[in-house]
Amino acid sequence: MSRNDLTDDEADSAGISRRDFVRGLGAASLLGATGLSFADDGMDGLEAVDDPIGNYPYRDWEDLYRDEWDWDSVARSTHSVNCTGSCSWNVYVKDGQVWREEQAGDYPTFDESLPDPNPRGCQKGACYTDYVNADQRVLHPLRRTGERGEGQWERISWDEALTEIADHVIDEVQAGRYDAISGFTPIPAMSPVSFASGSRLVNLLGGVSHSFYDWYSDLPPGQPITWGTQTDNAESADWHNSDYIIAWGSNINVTRIPDAKYFLDAGYEGAKRVGVFTDYSQTAIHTDEWLSPHGGSDTALALGMAQTIVDEGLHDEAHLKEQTDMPLLVREDTGKFLRASEVGLAEDADDPEKVFVMVDADGNLRRAPGSLGERDGQHDHSKSIELDFDPQLSVERSVDTDEGSVAVRSVWENLTDELSQYTPAVVHEETGVGENTYQRIAREFAEADAAKIIHGKGVNDWYHNDLGNRAIQLLVTLTGNLGDPGTGLDHYVGQEKIWSFHGWQVLSFPTGNVRGVPTTLWTYFHAGILDNTDPDTAEKIRESIDKGWMPVYPEERDDGNRPDPSTMFVWRGNYFNQAKGNVALEEQLWPKLDLVVDINFRMDSTAMYSDIVLPAASHYEKYDLSETDMHTYVHPFTPAVEPLGEAKTDWEIFRLLAEKIQERAQERGVEPVEDRKFDRTIDLTTIYDDYVRDWETGEEEGLVEDKAAAEFILEHSEETNPEGSDEQITFDDIDEQPQRFLEAGDHWTSDIKDGEAYVPWQDYVHDKNPWPTFTGRQQYYIDHDWYLELGEELPTHKEGPEDTGGDYPLSYNTPHGRWSIHSTWRDSTKMLRLQRGEPVVYLNPEDAEERGIEDGDTVEVYNDLGSVEVQAKIYPSSEPGTVRHFFSWEKFQYPDRDNFNTLVPMYMKPTQLVQYPEDTGEHLHFFPNYWGPTGVNSDVRVDIRPSGGDTE
Repeated sequence: MSRNDLTDDEADSAGISRRDFVRGLGAASLLGATGLSFADDGMDGLEAVDDPIGNYPYRDWEDLYRDEWDWDSVARSTHSVNCTGSCSWNVYVKDGQVWREEQAGDYPTFDESLPDPNPRGCQKGACYTDYVNADQRVLHPLRRTGERGEGQWERISWDEALTEIADHVIDEVQAGRYDAISGFTPIPAMSPVSFASGSRLVNLLGGVSHSFYDWYSDLPPGQPITWGTQTDNAESADWHNSDYIIAWGSNINVTRIPDAKYFLDAGYEGAKRVGVFTDYSQTAIHTDEWLSPHGGSDTALALGMAQTIVDEGLHDEAHLKEQTDMPLLVREDTGKFLRASEVGLAEDADDPEKVFVMVDADGNLRRAPGSLGERDGQHDHSKSIELDFDPQLSVERSVDTDEGSVAVRSVWENLTDELSQYTPAVVHEETGVGENTYQRIAREFAEADAAKIIHGKGVNDWYHNDLGNRAIQLLVTLTGNLGDPGTGLDHYVGQEKIWSFHGWQVLSFPTGNVRGVPTTLWTYFHAGILDNTDPDTAEKIRESIDKGWMPVYPEERDDGNRPDPSTMFVWRGNYFNQAKGNVALEEQLWPKLDLVVDINFRMDSTAMYSDIVLPAASHYEKYDLSETDMHTYVHPFTPAVEPLGEAKTDWEIFRLLAEKIQERAQERGVEPVEDRKFDRTIDLTTIYDDYVRDWETGEEEGLVEDKAAAEFILEHSEETNPEGSDEQITFDDIDEQPQRFLEAGDHWTSDIKDGEAYVPWQDYVHDKNPWPTFTGRQQYYIDHDWYLELGEELPTHKEGPEDTGGDYPLSYNTPHGRWSIHSTWRDSTKMLRLQRGEPVVYLNPEDAEERGIEDGDTVEVYNDLGSVEVQAKIYPSSEPGTVRHFFSWEKFQYPDRDNFNTLVPMYMKPTQLVQYPEDTGEHLHFFPNYWGPTGVNSDVRVDIRPSGGDTE
């Protein structure tokens, strides 16, 4: 008879009180592990047990423990939160409820010399379970009854919701306003089926798909400028191959938790690790040296390091001659590249105006191989940049052209002139970094066998982010640290690049005709900010739009009018919460939208400001894929449980909406509409049939289910189903175990090799294919008129806009935080318990003392745009003069429904609006998430005071 069999009265009569029993049970639990047990005759004493797992009284406590850690089934899933992690998790289910998650730990090892890729995960992923049954979970379709943002809702049926949305969409399309319908969803790699779900419907409707990588200021514009590619990175395992690593504005231990092990292990293997952070960050404490430049001065620091490398002759001359534009000649009179057509060297070229000139060792003018004018488009691997002569780097002379004698200089001469300005004294004054320190770091970097820079969002947040990117990239170019293991500049912000590109692309945009729009410009334009910006920027924005360099939708009509946007679908993202200039967005843009639909598993800020909220399945309730450029594996989401309440997967929601649109269109007898821009007809009476049809094979209703959509992506992507190979990765394969991709598609710059970590740029560095730039080389000189006018033809340091937000003494930054991924987990009880539980700003003790602020005080951060009330945290690791407000707290977590972006205006840099070359844009052209104006979060001024202080 065990204690569990006793009634309370029997237990009392046996002389065992409730308290004694509970205490005894705890002791038994402890002592059982030591080989001791309670004596058979009760609680009077203890005696040793020869066999601790044998038979002795009071063993039933073990069943309690076993029951607690028991489960009915295990499913494989992950988290669609744009964190770059893409970590495979096992999800445990008991009694039909998700109970807990655990890192799967079964990534196959492909290189025994590298650390084990397992496990991958973080503390946030380990508590996603809480979201599945959270109070903020959206369980039913909801319709707004009060004002937007008030939180007043009524529950409606799915049929009501879908019918209301369908009728509105039909009205817009029939009125020719299909380009007033917008779809915003970020980062396909984190869940490409869910991304494709709404994008597919918007595409069939003739609507507009929004960019996101640039909008979030995640896109490093210096990379397409210099390398003609939207970020290509080594997978994080390659960090371990480096001898020297600089973490520059990438707080790895906070924002790359699953991959931080490679950074730490590299140190154990002898690599030197240097951190470049304004604050003494969680990554800086694990580096061998820490450099702390003033905020926004990264460009000056990088150019100072470049000057040291050049001045001391530590640059890789062979790399510069073959792989870069440094030997190319530039006209002194116009600042333009000397064209081969001007000196009679390109008669046989397809486009002589786009062929450039070098000077060989004997002083003869030579045509530079691989220029755009002799290639068949931006990406043409039939040509080569390999040299059969030795070009001169340093050239300063005159040449005879068809216009007469012209003075020319090489790009190298122009660059060395630019770098000569960055003397040790100037760099120290601009950055605050010690003269000897930065020069020594530059010297060590150049002399290392394999050196790498891990670049993060910390540089991208500034107005002159493109100059910062280009300057930091220059360091790896000067030293030839590209294309080999352990080298390169790895830029990680979000799961920006999807491996299985083709399958995702044709699933998302079946018509092949896409109205893509740069979200920064779209928001800027429709929120009325253009009328309030400086005249020069406003003029350039209008010129870019008028010339068709950057699109804005709805398009201008033949009569000169341009309709307002009318409809917005948001899913998998939190557009309203992330919006820079959100005061203008709320007051100017949002009222123009007649219908805002948010598809969401939780009530976030965008949902609060929507008209209809549709309940989406959580990450543990659907089929999908997960990919990232941090590693070369693909693994799945699978449904551990059925969607809670009336929730449905994203694919099912948009499929049902397509079905309802088709049903209502047929009932209303609407006619097809001719697309103004593309050679196609928008037929709403067949839109469901088109939605579920496999456009690649023609199979009707081939894509009804989510899993079929996932299998479609795997089937139609080179990475998972290589042409001419018997190997193929199926969904069942990745459900069993994550699989490494079999190939790298054309949008990657190297092959995937067995037994090696992926390293980019080998197509150009080793195979000698032309870089996808105007010159066919890494291009540091941009001869576009706007760049010449602004003095940015080469990387150069510039101060940011003055008094952005007003004339206030403190800089305002909104970096990524540890306890959330964007706004996901910002409302998680577990995560809130690990911090202060409410929005917090971090202050240097000097700034706090000057303002009479103590740790834990409620303070007001303010500027000319607005103010927010938050708690102050004294942060000795912060530099004086900076207010650090980790971003993505929800609007409803602030007393006045303002948030971290209330203090941030929306502004953008004109150089990111160009097309280059202007006639074709085959180097820089708008393509969503490749090239377009970025959002900017920094260069903002504020002040801070105790809450309730004088507002004058």
